[in-house]
Amino acid sequence: MKAGIVGLPNVGKSTLFNCLSNAKAQSANFPFCTIEPNIGVVNVPDERLQKLEALVNPERVLPATVEIVDIAGLVKGASKGEGLGNQFLGNIRETDAILHVLRCFDNDNIIHVDGNVDPIRDKETIDMELQLKDLETVDKKLDKVKRAAKTGNKEAQKEEAVLLKLKAGLEAGISVRALEFSDEDQEEFVKPAQLITAKPVMYVCNVDEESAVSGNAYVDLVKENVKDENAEVLVLAVGTEADITELDDYEERKEFLADIGLEEAGSAKLIRSAYKLLNQQTYFTAGVKEVRAWTVNVGATGPQAAGVIHTDFEKGFIRAEVIAYDDYVEFGSEAKVKEAGKMRVEGKNYVVKDGDVMHFLFNV
Repeated sequence: MKAGIVGLPNVGKSTLFNCLSNAKAQSANFPFCTIEPNIGVVNVPDERLQKLEALVNPERVLPATVEIVDIAGLVKGASKGEGLGNQFLGNIRETDAILHVLRCFDNDNIIHVDGNVDPIRDKETIDMELQLKDLETVDKKLDKVKRAAKTGNKEAQKEEAVLLKLKAGLEAGISVRALEFSDEDQEEFVKPAQLITAKPVMYVCNVDEESAVSGNAYVDLVKENVKDENAEVLVLAVGTEADITELDDYEERKEFLADIGLEEAGSAKLIRSAYKLLNQQTYFTAGVKEVRAWTVNVGATGPQAAGVIHTDFEKGFIRAEVIAYDDYVEFGSEAKVKEAGKMRVEGKNYVVKDGDVMHFLFNV
């Protein structure tokens, strides 16, 4: 599962990517510095992993990860191929969620492609380009479906109705994620269309250091503008975050953060938020060889969770021994959890909960 960082040129996307991945994507004060998408595999910060490590004392610890993709800056006309637009839009289509970076700071030394700072205009520019690309996709599908619908094909008629609703919404400047469809229509027609504006989005307001804690007037405008989108807004001083990642010493980082009034780096919060945005959750395996966080979709069953470790585990799934994370920490070991009668045995229909500590029994 991948989250793509998008936005206009020079809003701080590559700097943010560098903070998240500790990779060093080229970052410069001119458009189209990033052409090929940079991909970083980022560890998901999770305090529960450290607590399990302290209790189990394993040989190694492996955190959950999320893929972050740094996509080059989009510009007006991207849907028609302006500024390498087709390539960039193709890169966005391959991601599962969007981290939309908006410039919410003033700095005369950093060029803005449209001449001045206006995060709402910037957001609308990107939204419009993505909506126009989706409209193009919907129109192509409609051309095919209409012919079948005219012959009386009931399935085609249902799809045509959904596509017409999508078309009307997009023409009105409404992203697909803000349109309402039945679960059946969503699964049958909307999801298979792979529309860009159907992807979940989080707005990242890139602010100056002074605004890192409380935001600023630009952030207030963004929050007001997106209040009906059911989207998270995260405030991040990306330049400051870049300075923090340059510090190797943990204590120095803590001191830096405390000086500007933050308890943890905003990038850590963003990674966790991106993980949730992708509809992901974590379960753990805990043994002397390793303590490990595994990623599954919210709603995954026991066999699906086992399949993340190895496909054979899913095929031959018999049952799972499950300990709630809080019980593991309270009793301090697997043996003591068993003694207290808090270990559960779950079958194939068990829906995994975030934080479960699991052990699978299987037969291949």
